[in-house]
Amino acid sequence: MADPSSYRPKPGQIPDSPGVYKFRDEHRRVIYVGKAKNLRQRVANYFQDLANLHPRTRTMVTTAASVEWTVVSTEVEALQLEYSWIKEFDPRFNVKYRDDKSYPYLAVTLNEEFPRVQVMRGAKKKGVRYFGPYGHAWAIRETVDLMLRVFPVRTCSAGVFKNAARTGRPCLLGYIGKCSAPCVGRVTPEEHRELAEDFCDFMAGRTGTYIRRLEKDMMQAAEEMEYERAARLRDDAGALKRAMEKSAVVLADATDADLIAVAEDELEAALQIFHVRGGRVRGQRGWVTDKVEAVDTSGLVEHALQQLYGEERGDAVPKEVLVPALPEDTEAVSQWLAERRGSQVSLRIPQRGDKKDLMATVQRNAQQALGLHKTKRASDLTTRSRALEEIAEALGLDTAPLRIECYDISHLQGDDVVASMVVFEDGLARKSEYRRFQIKGFEGQDDVRSMHEVIGRRFKRYLQEKERTGEWEEQPTDTPADGPAPTGPVPGPVPAADPAVGAGEQTPLAEDSEPREDDGRPKRFAYPPQLVVVDGGQPQVAAAKRALDELGIDDIAVCGLAKRLEEVWLPDDDDPVVLPRSSEGLYLLQRVRDEAHRFAITYQRAKRAKRIRTSPLDDVSGLGETRKQALIKHFGSVKKLRQATIDEICEVPGIGRRTAESVAAALASTAPAAPAVNTATGEIIEEDDGGSS
Repeated sequence: MADPSSYRPKPGQIPDSPGVYKFRDEHRRVIYVGKAKNLRQRVANYFQDLANLHPRTRTMVTTAASVEWTVVSTEVEALQLEYSWIKEFDPRFNVKYRDDKSYPYLAVTLNEEFPRVQVMRGAKKKGVRYFGPYGHAWAIRETVDLMLRVFPVRTCSAGVFKNAARTGRPCLLGYIGKCSAPCVGRVTPEEHRELAEDFCDFMAGRTGTYIRRLEKDMMQAAEEMEYERAARLRDDAGALKRAMEKSAVVLADATDADLIAVAEDELEAALQIFHVRGGRVRGQRGWVTDKVEAVDTSGLVEHALQQLYGEERGDAVPKEVLVPALPEDTEAVSQWLAERRGSQVSLRIPQRGDKKDLMATVQRNAQQALGLHKTKRASDLTTRSRALEEIAEALGLDTAPLRIECYDISHLQGDDVVASMVVFEDGLARKSEYRRFQIKGFEGQDDVRSMHEVIGRRFKRYLQEKERTGEWEEQPTDTPADGPAPTGPVPGPVPAADPAVGAGEQTPLAEDSEPREDDGRPKRFAYPPQLVVVDGGQPQVAAAKRALDELGIDDIAVCGLAKRLEEVWLPDDDDPVVLPRSSEGLYLLQRVRDEAHRFAITYQRAKRAKRIRTSPLDDVSGLGETRKQALIKHFGSVKKLRQATIDEICEVPGIGRRTAESVAAALASTAPAAPAVNTATGEIIEEDDGGSS
């Protein structure tokens, strides 16, 4: 690990002009490339106190052994040079998007004497016109098959073409009218090129001209009683319309635009791009990347624009690029795009209308792509087994943790504090075993104390079940994750509903009672995990371990997964366990932690929404939502409304005397007996909002 001060440039040595800089390691390999409006200010930021740097930036500067820079004239030149160097050196600390598949394009080889229509993948070639990308090659072939009725362009390989020219016999497509057979001279090179250009025009969105022309020729042939020709033209027009239907209209104004959306977490980001031409979605692409540098959404967008358009020219760069966040230097990026296109390019965030709606669709695709990327390993039994073995080895467990429970705390500034428990068995989520908790032992924000309470309550129930039943057989686990609670016979009284603990997505049940099946087997909290994972670092891990120790449980392992650097913390260890970024064990722990967070925050939001919707005015008979809003708007809060007289309440439009009397009576009956006190600070809490109605 290098000391950044050992290679820090001298004061005043770095110019204050635009440029691009490179960090190199001790072997002179380029490990990071960046650009700046002002090189002096940007590079100096890397040499501040290491404690103030982002963890990934800190890793980069301590890996580097030198820094160098190149001065350019403008910010646009800096953007272009940065892209060129990233492509040339492939620096390990730069964000680099990687395709999650090799996308096929519909290509027309206009650089050949007889242009050919075909499916192409990989790098784009000069003189070839591309359309797409498409999700599947068969989708291209279906489209081409429909269009060859009207535009019979060559689709055969060079070998087939030469063989047909040598023998003087065209291929099958030439006999059935789906190729103009330039190989045997049925059309001249000029006529065939005109067909290929018409094919390109239609694919580019200029569709109306050709369909109208076919329909006009069809009517003329019918009038001249050439019915066979009219039927053929009718079928040709129908084929073109079916080809158009394969790409739905999404923007009514026939816009040419690319829409880019980003879904990200602490370690990875997924990018989705919809290519819209002539108002229709002509293609879709998706990339994923590791966030190996400290970069936000705007930075991810800028890197995506560089990779998307770094090799493109002309119409391949659309008139409009819609993004979720603008790059830091929007003006320079827009100018760079305009230079590549040859005309103005609009780079903006959609605010309303069809474009905003379509952007939401692209965003959903990005979220799904990120989720799929993270969870696709889960379907592989071998991979799951390897993940469990890696966890056992890293944490020093005797056996693989076949049952893992993860706990997370969620609240909003100390209000509505809840916790979640999710269960993974054999590396897969067992949603029927999920549980929800309300924090009951205290009020306010204290994640460590909350974690101690939740772990204690859960395993206290486990010990109670163990003492009551001794040993038990494993229960069936085919209860649907989102289904209703079991309805079998229940010995003894049915427990009252208590929101303290809920079963997955099911109806909450009392914490102190347990519904049983006929054979008496317990339904909840009966099975111990081999590993307890808490969302957090050392404090949360220590709290969980302390709760287990207080109950005398010493055969359950505990660890914590800290979000910031994805470090695994063990009780009583001063240093974390760092699993490799490519480790299947780390991926599994991340999935468990993320699921616990999702489940907790969903419950917390539901509780908060229910609390916010509650108001003393809800008990007033005949008082609807509109008049409740009018009262709150007139007086400003329920507190001031409670202090108002009946005559003052009657002044609100739509409120009669009888309603005013009902409002006053309802508020008087719900008046607090004493002011509320914040137990953490001792401050008196003023009732100034009265809840939202």
